[in-house]
Amino acid sequence: MKIFRFPSAAARKRLDAIVNRHLAFKARDVQVVKRILADVRKNKDRALIEYINRFDAPRLTADSLKVTKSEINTARRRVDKGFLRSLNKAATQIEAFHMHQVEQSWFTTNVDGTLLGQLVRPVSAVGVYVPGGRGGQTPLVSSVLMGCIPAKIAGVKNICITTPPTKTGEVNPYLLVAAHKVGVDTIYKAGSAWGIAALAYGTETVRQVDVIVGPGNIYVTLAKKMVSGAVGIDMVAGPSEILVIADQEANPDYIAADLLSQAEHDPLASAILLTTSSRLARAVSDALMEQLKDLPRRAIAEASIKTYGAIVVLPDLPAAFGLANQIAPEHLELHLEEPFQYLGRIQNAGAVFLGPYTPEPVGDYIAGPNHVLPTAGTARFASALSVDHFIKKTSVVYYAEKALKSDGADIVRLAEIEGLSAHAWAIKIRKKR
Repeated sequence: MKIFRFPSAAARKRLDAIVNRHLAFKARDVQVVKRILADVRKNKDRALIEYINRFDAPRLTADSLKVTKSEINTARRRVDKGFLRSLNKAATQIEAFHMHQVEQSWFTTNVDGTLLGQLVRPVSAVGVYVPGGRGGQTPLVSSVLMGCIPAKIAGVKNICITTPPTKTGEVNPYLLVAAHKVGVDTIYKAGSAWGIAALAYGTETVRQVDVIVGPGNIYVTLAKKMVSGAVGIDMVAGPSEILVIADQEANPDYIAADLLSQAEHDPLASAILLTTSSRLARAVSDALMEQLKDLPRRAIAEASIKTYGAIVVLPDLPAAFGLANQIAPEHLELHLEEPFQYLGRIQNAGAVFLGPYTPEPVGDYIAGPNHVLPTAGTARFASALSVDHFIKKTSVVYYAEKALKSDGADIVRLAEIEGLSAHAWAIKIRKKR
């Protein structure tokens, strides 16, 4: 992995290339997804089944589009007890974390006769997209937990999952058991852009939802972007990212492993180390190359670190944190002797992992915080998926006659300055009584 010194021109050029690799959509992909969305919106189940038959399961019919209780029961018999223990632990800890995010409706009253408040209500229906991975062989079970649990806690009554089926029209048993664990038994066998279209617009079989969340490939991401506005979405997520800030005492083997944990996701993923130690920089580079040799997804990880990886040596830690805040990474790890004392320096990051024994994968699976995080610098203004994504906040206003008389002149004055005479008249007509 190449080492740069900051603020050299070479370092700035590499970091600019990484930061500015924002998710780009090819014109051809845009047109393809646009056609798919329009087709499913118009032709509903017929179009949906045609896409599923063409790309995933050739024999699937509308009657078998929805997972049955029998399929879920069969899946429960096929998974091992070790998986169930891990699943239960993860679900418990994710639920405990997200319970802290619950908001309540509130109201205030004043002696002048006003009542102001906010109603907090869940949306009615949510769709969680879960990638199948390698033809259903590597399902993203964690996506089931991260998408469904906060929706449940928010109070959403109707939660469904859509996921691509295998060639034989099945859904991976581990995914089905995870869904059943979080209380979601409505599961559709539809992936890619047509799955998103079905959730956004509804079909004869698939219920229309209010919010769609969950990760996916370029077609899923583009489809979510296009239906946003007709429904709510979590975010338009780009490739995965990790940024590590480390001092001279950090363990190079740990850092190398953590950088690879994100590089293996995608050739467009980024992995950056910012350090004050030239010695550590060289050690991490060597360790990374050594660990790559035995990595099953070596080709993907190599492509990632070759183009979007960097080890940057900086003069001091303040410079490192300044640069990290500019980059606003999805995952930020602090491999520092006293990581907690630097927490206040962090302005922009999707999630922060403190210390040598908190690698990013603990956040992916079991710690509790949501792993659906802002990418491509959007941590400057966006947050992780949370209970907030599944609720609506409605303002409540009540004015007694006395209160309106008190504020009326000010309202009229502001309305007339804006040239909105009907607004002003709506106040004046009540003052005439």
